[in-house]
Amino acid sequence: MLPGGEQEFAICSRKGCRAPASWELLWNNPRIHTPERRKVWLACGEHRDWLEDYLKTRSLWIETVPHAEPVTSQDEGH
Repeated sequence: MLPGGEQEFAICSRKGCRAPASWELLWNNPRIHTPERRKVWLACGEHRDWLEDYLKTRSLWIETVPHAEPVTSQDEGH
């Protein structure tokens, strides 16, 4: 954990899951969002299918892409 209680990595969006995210599920609610807007849920490998199915059932899912952790200054070799 980082100072202030922040996680060192992105975690899965499934309720109660604390696993690192491997996937980004891009979605949009056409009733309230403009067509180009993308909301993102993060998923671990175990919960990817469940979260994707949840969004697809509600006609909200757009696509699923691999999650890339943001590069920090430590990762850049500084």
